[in-house]
Amino acid sequence: MKKLIDKLEAEKNLEREEFKMLLTCEDDYLHERARAVRESFFGNQIYMRGLIEFTNYCKNDCYYCGLRCGNSDVVRYRLTFEQILECCAEGHELGFRTFVLQGGEDPYYTDDMLADLCSTIKATYPDCAITLSLGERSYDSYKRLFDAGADRYLLRQETSSDEHYAMLHPPEMTLSARKKCLWDLKEIGYQVGCGFMVGSPGQTLDHLVDDLFFIKELDPAMVGIGPFIPHKSSPYAEEKQGDLRLTLNCLAILRLMKPNLLLPATTALGTIEETGREMGVLAGGNVVMPNLSPLDAREKYMLYDNKICTDDGARKCRGCIARRMKKIGCEIAVTRGDYVHV
Repeated sequence: MKKLIDKLEAEKNLEREEFKMLLTCEDDYLHERARAVRESFFGNQIYMRGLIEFTNYCKNDCYYCGLRCGNSDVVRYRLTFEQILECCAEGHELGFRTFVLQGGEDPYYTDDMLADLCSTIKATYPDCAITLSLGERSYDSYKRLFDAGADRYLLRQETSSDEHYAMLHPPEMTLSARKKCLWDLKEIGYQVGCGFMVGSPGQTLDHLVDDLFFIKELDPAMVGIGPFIPHKSSPYAEEKQGDLRLTLNCLAILRLMKPNLLLPATTALGTIEETGREMGVLAGGNVVMPNLSPLDAREKYMLYDNKICTDDGARKCRGCIARRMKKIGCEIAVTRGDYVHV
């Protein structure tokens, strides 16, 4: 296995069957090499993003998601312009230099509103980056938000198999439309993030290899990976959650494939394992995303069950993640943490 890991580090790619072997690898050398590569590019610096979940309305009915429009158990909310800016003000004081505006696909927030929000944040905090995670939009919409000050866009493809995508989404949603959005975002000039769930219903190792090959083709700045966690009000409520080791192996493989990648250790990792985010960093991750959302909104933004950090204020979340990173020899960087081409 060591030869295969060294080959990936040297060549940045493998054959399909070789990737499948690494995905199921139990050798800690995989994580050790990924950690060494991450440290060679970023030292012990971990980038911190401030997550603002500003709406849990969504027009889509994705079968795995707790916010899907068909879930009548959700107490819906929308943050006001002023509430979002208050989150940014608190985050800036705490050292956050990237704000991640995330929400369901909510038509209430028009391009005019979102462009005004982006330009206001940029004017108020010119030393900060804005990441958007708002789902599928038109090319013109993406372009307008980019021109208004948005720097990055996260849109997880969730799977790179058309057949598997159809298992997870209603018929009106297609993988081809999702991929077109990702290519549009790259063309416009965003630092683009894609990603996938590990262990989603119906997923095979071949599906995960398809994701690795798609990421190789897209060449994104960021990749968001987390384990699938079922939601009690979804059609997949009884499905098994994603495997921790397999998720960590995906992170490590991607770090070896793309050493300069922005790679979050996700909240979902911390949900299935108390030290999951630390384990994610030790497997090659270099981004953490504490929550800046108001407390009364956090408990309503439940993509999956048992989500952590729903009852801790922004200051407590920031202090907690800093302490966790310090325990594993890392430091939180008070910087935008932009993607750097090599």
